[in-house]
Amino acid sequence: IRKQLLEYDDVANDQRRVIYQQRNELVDSEDVGGMVRNMIRGEIESLVRRYVPAESVEEQWDLPGLEAALAGELQIHVAAQEWAKDSEVNEDTIRNRVVEAAVASWTEREAAAGAEVMRSFERSLMLQTLDHHWRDHLANLDHLRQGIHLRGYAQKQPKQEYKSEAFQLFSEMLDKVKGEVTTLLARVQLRSEAEIAQAAEGLLGETDTDPDTDA
Repeated sequence: IRKQLLEYDDVANDQRRVIYQQRNELVDSEDVGGMVRNMIRGEIESLVRRYVPAESVEEQWDLPGLEAALAGELQIHVAAQEWAKDSEVNEDTIRNRVVEAAVASWTEREAAAGAEVMRSFERSLMLQTLDHHWRDHLANLDHLRQGIHLRGYAQKQPKQEYKSEAFQLFSEMLDKVKGEVTTLLARVQLRSEAEIAQAAEGLLGETDTDPDTDA
């Protein structure tokens, strides 16, 4: 039993090392802007693919749905249906134009708030979001571990089942972090250091020095 528990703990510890590495990079980085831009680009491309699948034809596109999703989730307004009237437009064109619109919106808000203000808020938001979802993930791992032994009755190996599902939960957690950060950055308007503190505190609560500590 002790050996089995240690093996289960190894999974959580491996994931913990990844989280702490990411967290340390955020804390130590002087400019998280590049990381944020890559995150925004990745999330935008994933969203576009939901409505305009790769290697698809126009009949498979849901451009009204894409426009609504961008406006509702990210407050980005594009004329994708107008773009489609051009016979040379394809899924790559639409994706690139949406990404350009997202980056332009982000750059405009950065210019209004100031680069220093935006970087400070981005770092605070990313740390708080990561800590918040990591704590939830630890609770999910504990719940998974408590019931995983029942898989043995179905002639499955509980340890392998645990590792597989823990990895899936971890991947889902990271996707949630990226999606939530992108959405919040798209919606928040900042103009001062005071607004940074107020917005950061209101979004997810105070950041713990130890992300494993319960809020």
